[in-house]
Amino acid sequence: MIRTTRTFLLALACLTLITARADEPKWISLFNGKDLTGWTIKIAKHPLGENYANTFQVEDGILKVSYDGYDKFDQQYGHLFTNLAYSHYILRMEYRFTGKMMPDAPKYVNLNSGVMLHAQPPQSMRFDQGFPSSLEMQFLADEGKGPRSTANLCTPGTHVEMGGELITKHIVKSSAPTFPAEEWVRAEVEVRGNDEIIHRINGVEVLRYQRPQLDAACKIAPASDIVEAGGDVMLGYGHVALQAEGQPVWFRKIELLTLEKK
Repeated sequence: MIRTTRTFLLALACLTLITARADEPKWISLFNGKDLTGWTIKIAKHPLGENYANTFQVEDGILKVSYDGYDKFDQQYGHLFTNLAYSHYILRMEYRFTGKMMPDAPKYVNLNSGVMLHAQPPQSMRFDQGFPSSLEMQFLADEGKGPRSTANLCTPGTHVEMGGELITKHIVKSSAPTFPAEEWVRAEVEVRGNDEIIHRINGVEVLRYQRPQLDAACKIAPASDIVEAGGDVMLGYGHVALQAEGQPVWFRKIELLTLEKK
């Protein structure tokens, strides 16, 4: 009887463990830590897919944006796009700044990078286009000049709403603190199609906004190309893209969790 009871309890424990594991969130690794499989490169003034001067590198499980092979930056803004587009998901990663910005890059590039959300396909970008129409979760670090919050929102070719009000300014600041350049920071963004997007830093919510949409009048990222081609003005899905805009930066632990539509 005792053996039967023990066997039953052991089987019950195993079943509970299996059920618990089945209920755990299924995170997908977007970066395999070995190469750029699953990603497409687009650097301004270069053909689609060309990794000019080895801008995007993989070393020791880290995805690195490097300018060691550049003579000058010359507005060669680059982005590394996921091959797939996503709609409802949570994206998380860690980033860390390293080195110095390119001398001829704009001053705002200093200790500045980001991840683009709901980005247009890289195949649809103009040859010399610097930024995709998208929503940027902007990453910043301390310049020693006072508070500089990370996880702000930048809107190349887009607008959003906050509390029912249309927001047309290019940068919306978050409530995140300022971090040292060399520190690894954990960034997370919850994206729910066209309904709402939430930025989090180290597990804490720092910004949220709603109803992302294209701004056809923007000249930085010509959303007019998309609108004229029949694209929807209201953004409900798009690619994820890591930024390379003149400042060396490292990324790691890039993972995505698909969410059910409500």
